[in-house]
Amino acid sequence: MKWKTALGIISLSLLVSVAVLAGCGAEKQGAAEQGKTKLTVFAAASMTETMNEIAKAYQQEHPDIEIVYNFDSSGTLKPQIQNGAACDLFISAAQKQMDQLDASKDERANPEKLDFVLQGTRVDLLENKVVLATPEGNPKQITSFDDMARKLNDGSIRLVMGNSDVPVGQYTQKILAYYGLDEQAVAEQGRITYGSNVKEVTTQVKEGSADCGVIYGTDAYSAGLKPVDEATKDMCGQVVYPAAVLKTSAHPEAAKEFLTYLRSDKAMAVFESVGFSRAG
Repeated sequence: MKWKTALGIISLSLLVSVAVLAGCGAEKQGAAEQGKTKLTVFAAASMTETMNEIAKAYQQEHPDIEIVYNFDSSGTLKPQIQNGAACDLFISAAQKQMDQLDASKDERANPEKLDFVLQGTRVDLLENKVVLATPEGNPKQITSFDDMARKLNDGSIRLVMGNSDVPVGQYTQKILAYYGLDEQAVAEQGRITYGSNVKEVTTQVKEGSADCGVIYGTDAYSAGLKPVDEATKDMCGQVVYPAAVLKTSAHPEAAKEFLTYLRSDKAMAVFESVGFSRAG
């Protein structure tokens, strides 16, 4: 019986040793995770797929960095930043929302005189295209923006667009004004529905909830939609995505390095693969 007792003691010792080693390993892993610099990036919803792909590559090259995203419409992200949300880097789908946070802009562009942009870091990162997309098969046979305007005017189609605080919605408002269409009147007649960001607009088009929608070329690509037309600069201006490190950033140097990477040829190849182009 003595040998059984000794064996039991040895087995117990081994179990304790394994548990201690496992605990040490978990402790070291936890310490390593805690040692990472967490970068919080607020980015326009239209960048979701590309930014996620870029983050994977960047984190492999920089294992000490953890990138956390908050994707939404720029019109939603701007007030979150203004109200104190933790954010290191902001990428907007329009100049308007960035201007509203930039103290170097005049009162017309920044009426609240907000001061969140770290001066010297703001850049024009990307350019996108505003396109007209239809559900698969294009049931209403909409051929162009001109055709969309005619059919909205005669009441034969329904358009989905972004809300007025969303860049893609603001671009759409310019397009409607270009054609002399009264957005409010058309909406009251049930011919316009809305989405809170470009992803919602794209989903409504893809699901056939509307006959057509105004979205970005990159979102059409990601959703497998084939645009029927592309807006000109005369219709809605250029679609430029500015980026900047914020003064409130907890890690400004790491944020600057990531922004530099976003402008690199490697990152640009990812952006360009879905239809973005380098700004400038």
